[in-house]
Amino acid sequence: MNKCLLKSFLLISTFLFAGDIFAQVKYSNEYLTIGAGARAHGMSGAMVAHVNDVSSGYWNPAGLTQINVPFQVSAMHAEWFAGIAKYDYLSFAKPLKGENNAAFGVSVIRLGIDNIPNTLNLFEPDGTINYDNISTFSAADYAVLVSYARDIKIKDKTLSLGGNAKIIRRVIGTFGNAWGFGIDLGAQYRTGKWQFGLVGRDITSTFNAWSFSLKESEKEVFEATNNEIPKSSVEITLPRFIFGAARKFKIKEKYSILASLDIDLTTDGQRNVLINSKAFNLDPHLGLEGAYRDFIFLRLGIGNFQRALDDVKGNNKVLTMQPNFGVGLKFGSLHIDYALTDIGNVSQVLYSHIFSLTLDLKRRKKTN
Repeated sequence: MNKCLLKSFLLISTFLFAGDIFAQVKYSNEYLTIGAGARAHGMSGAMVAHVNDVSSGYWNPAGLTQINVPFQVSAMHAEWFAGIAKYDYLSFAKPLKGENNAAFGVSVIRLGIDNIPNTLNLFEPDGTINYDNISTFSAADYAVLVSYARDIKIKDKTLSLGGNAKIIRRVIGTFGNAWGFGIDLGAQYRTGKWQFGLVGRDITSTFNAWSFSLKESEKEVFEATNNEIPKSSVEITLPRFIFGAARKFKIKEKYSILASLDIDLTTDGQRNVLINSKAFNLDPHLGLEGAYRDFIFLRLGIGNFQRALDDVKGNNKVLTMQPNFGVGLKFGSLHIDYALTDIGNVSQVLYSHIFSLTLDLKRRKKTN
């Protein structure tokens, strides 16, 4: 019953948002900021400077140049709100032959809410309720990222450059859908024990072209409930810049600690983050990863700094933050990662268990 009520609420929210979606640019395509991989979630998304595996296609495409196996694949699944919202991520990457250490990758993302009750036709013309008229639909957001990266040697230093071509597909049942296209650019610079990263997401701005199709009977329900009828238009996602720095500390031969900091810079209006204004916002993420023999990993992260009302002191605001935790195991070519994270920093009910797998694929040896 609770799931049914929540899905009905999400249905109403979807259409309320659709009616106003075209006037907004803040939080557009926000599902693409959730994150990919349990390792990253355990470190609160502080990945831009040091990411070096197949998930680089999401975090910083420049990191693809550090993959040192012929093929690498990764998958992640997460569920939120008691399993109502489902997030799936699948990626593939392959180094390319050549002197520039180039690499290619493809990532696919889906965030969806399925089996949403459609109650627009619940009432018959005579006012009676007919539950047989209830149908279901899905509201889902998709993204395909095609990535390319290569190295540039600067004396004894290494500069990696990469980019994503991003195709976006958003669907609200049979009522509405959108197509979008965007570009991401990234760089990593490594010098000594330090690593630095920079990513520009939606660097040219991303445009989602929405179109809606409603029956006359459905429009009448919207009008009767004082809801705005959505119209076909364009939604814009403004650029976001992420700066990162990381350093790895060796402790004897068996142990190491990786410390990482990312700072998100947004310019799409004032947000509830640590440093905010109408012109720009700065949102930091801190992550630590301890490793033993490159076999077992313990991760901690902190992020999502917000100012919230104090329940005890009334209108006074207090600074809140979101702690994350994760562990990882590496068995040869198989990486298994787990993270415990609170997607909304609102209640312990929202804490989610996130699992991801990464597999290194090697070519078969030729036999005579």
